[in-house]
Amino acid sequence: MTTLADLQFDNRFARLGDRFSTAVMPEPLSNPRLVVASSEAAELLGLDAAEADNPLFTELFSGRTLWRDAEPRAMVYSGHQFGIYNPQLGDGRGLLLGEVVNDRGEHWDLHLKGAGSTPYSRMGDGRAVLRSSIREFLASEALPALGIPSSRALCVTLGDNPVRRERMERAAMLLRLAPSHIRFGHFEFFYYTDQLDELRQLIDFTLQTCYPHCQQAEQPLLAMFREVARRTMHMVARWQAYGFCHGVMNTDNMSILGITFDFGPYAFLDDYDAGHICNHSDDAGRYAFNRQPVIAHWNLACLAQALVPFLDVETLKTELGQIMPLYEAEYRRLMHARLGWAGEQPGDDALLAELLGLMQASAADYHLTLRLLAEDDPASRDHFIDRDAADDWLVRHRARQAMDTSALAGRLLCNPVYVLRNYLAQQAISAAEQEDFSEVRRLHQILRQPFTRVSGLEAYAAPPPDWGRRLEISCSS
Repeated sequence: MTTLADLQFDNRFARLGDRFSTAVMPEPLSNPRLVVASSEAAELLGLDAAEADNPLFTELFSGRTLWRDAEPRAMVYSGHQFGIYNPQLGDGRGLLLGEVVNDRGEHWDLHLKGAGSTPYSRMGDGRAVLRSSIREFLASEALPALGIPSSRALCVTLGDNPVRRERMERAAMLLRLAPSHIRFGHFEFFYYTDQLDELRQLIDFTLQTCYPHCQQAEQPLLAMFREVARRTMHMVARWQAYGFCHGVMNTDNMSILGITFDFGPYAFLDDYDAGHICNHSDDAGRYAFNRQPVIAHWNLACLAQALVPFLDVETLKTELGQIMPLYEAEYRRLMHARLGWAGEQPGDDALLAELLGLMQASAADYHLTLRLLAEDDPASRDHFIDRDAADDWLVRHRARQAMDTSALAGRLLCNPVYVLRNYLAQQAISAAEQEDFSEVRRLHQILRQPFTRVSGLEAYAAPPPDWGRRLEISCSS
């Protein structure tokens, strides 16, 4: 294992120059304390988990110390926010510290979120607060455990610096990891500012660093777009299958890697509501749960528009017309696995839609209902108001399973016992704001193994209390 001091840097994005990012130094936290750290994320860098106990760990990830080879940069990009184009965004509270190369030759961006003001802060203070940092940390580590591609989080540190949001809070920092921080909005920025040489440079850089296999294709950029579209729609299919609401699917929050990125007011469903809106700021419901696949398609169309100088318009239109079937096929595969249905049979889509309709009408808990079905627990019918309709559906569900029993054994491996419900995150945050970090760390450990039921953790598998149902989260952080 590598020590903190021995991390190797290869700052490829920084070498693109000042048109792509601005050199900025982080503003350190005062009296920093380590809130929580992820051993799995540390392993991605080749670090031993014990390095979190090294005082240098907290110094580095609270902005107080830098590696000699780090090159902190604030990236510039633009994007469509709630459907409206914003011409210049950029890293307003985060810095790309540099790119670490691990022993396997993998590149990982070290991105320090909450690092202070940058040229792109837009009158903001560039700070993050503890609640949003904890929420992003927990989600970044919980989603991959469910098989949902995501950026990762190494740690959260807390300082004494005061920050005013709706109330006075304290500043925190989160260290985010991803193989790349390039977003759809990067391409939009150079397209809409008519910097086509830089756009071509960004495309070539992305092909080389993120999609090198596409360089062998007859049309490398087209091959890359197809791969971005496939990954994005497969990611969203996993969101829908596991009841995850992103909350702010702006194009500047869409990763070119097709991973869940830039967590804001996200939520996992409690009771099933196809139109659930988790973002308090989303008055029109643009990013409601059932609209996520359509918005992903819309965002890919925005990316396609930015590639028009280098790809034929009709070709791009054809590609966009083939995107939704990618989502539909992956979502169907995932839900079949959760229900123990092998292969595909006529009537499957209608049978699934009927189940979701019953859940909607009964406000049935999405995760608990599916887990009980996977366990063949008779209590699953108790989650439905119309018991006769539920019994009828269960008879046909079991008949569908009996057509081919090969998928039954895997059901428990894809129906989680534990999910990151908003009220669990809020309980951990409330304790952490009182300097008790034990619940954040406990919840993080539980979410590492979401499919295995553990004695003594029944409270973490239960539906939320009345106060914790359908909590809405704002964008402020």
